[in-house]
Amino acid sequence: MGIADNTSRAAGFEAVLVGASAGGVEALGTLLEALPPSFPAAVLVVQHLPPDRGTVLPALLARRCARPVKEAEDKEPVQAGTVYLAPPDYHLLVEPDRTLSLSRDEAVHYSRPAIDPLFESAAMVWGERLLGIILTGASSDGAEGLRQLRACGGTAWVQDPDEAAAHVMPAAALALAGADDVLSLQQIAARLSTMKQA
Repeated sequence: MGIADNTSRAAGFEAVLVGASAGGVEALGTLLEALPPSFPAAVLVVQHLPPDRGTVLPALLARRCARPVKEAEDKEPVQAGTVYLAPPDYHLLVEPDRTLSLSRDEAVHYSRPAIDPLFESAAMVWGERLLGIILTGASSDGAEGLRQLRACGGTAWVQDPDEAAAHVMPAAALALAGADDVLSLQQIAARLSTMKQA
């Protein structure tokens, strides 16, 4: 499928999920930098973080993004065009009423926040209006969540493991869930930069 085809399909996405681990901060910066000021979808991000200290990640990424970037808050309504980051030591979930929920449930693949809980909960809310992206990382977190996202009709893009800083996470996602497209980081950024409101 060509970029033009994906661009037209991407117009229908209400939310974009991004999961990353090792090497993810720089990859996230590249993606968020590509978002235009008119970017139409909410973006929910899980970057594996150390649980025992705060993070400067929202401020760091906000400097590179034309859209608002913030740490997610419990019970917060999801707003189109806003980038939400899972806070350290909390899973980020989406409730059926499209509000955010923070959970201290057990770690998943040794991580909290973990990618799977976000992808699984959001898939039940947005279905085919959801885009899930798995980036660089050194665990298999995100694979099951991406499988469920695709089962609910969502679209999956996975970073090419051969060009990822850490290949394990995208390779695990492809092995379990497959993908609608396997793309370089720059290709993902280029496609996001052309997303328009439906």
